[in-house]
Amino acid sequence: MARVCLVGKEGLNLRYELLSRETARDALVAYDLQEPFHNAVAVDTVSLGAAVALLNDLEWYLVRFVDHPLVYDPSVSEEEWLSPNLARAIRDDEIPPEETGRFLKVFGIVPSGEPGEGDGRDDTSADEPDQAGPAPDEGEQPPKLVDPMLVTRTGETIPEYDLRDVEETLLVRVTESEFGA
Repeated sequence: MARVCLVGKEGLNLRYELLSRETARDALVAYDLQEPFHNAVAVDTVSLGAAVALLNDLEWYLVRFVDHPLVYDPSVSEEEWLSPNLARAIRDDEIPPEETGRFLKVFGIVPSGEPGEGDGRDDTSADEPDQAGPAPDEGEQPPKLVDPMLVTRTGETIPEYDLRDVEETLLVRVTESEFGA
């Protein structure tokens, strides 16, 4: 099973933007929408190919409303996510999965602020628990991804995330061209 996670742009409510448009709503209707991160929409798909197909279906909306589209496929890595370009390259057999761990984008993970802080949401928004982690406590918002940093893995470890103090990070594998852009 693969997972697609779309992290919305600051100042808008991604769930609202997607579900208020017929084509996006139709593309997402078969999925159980989750919010693993602040202002994010995540869905589980049957395969990496299905995840890439969903991203293709939503491309118009990704450009306008999404800062960071992410793909998770445990057959590639149990702990690291993939950029959409890397997911496509793996699906199309352009890059073997075992050769994808060198270039990374590392996000800090911090607790979310109060509802309504520039995210287009209000106190009445409903959060759905993330199946991959603990459900937020009543009234607690999901954590927020912050300050992505590009790093190169040269051995078994990666450089330490140093853009701000965080207890957790999220690793996203990217293509060499995304890394150099």
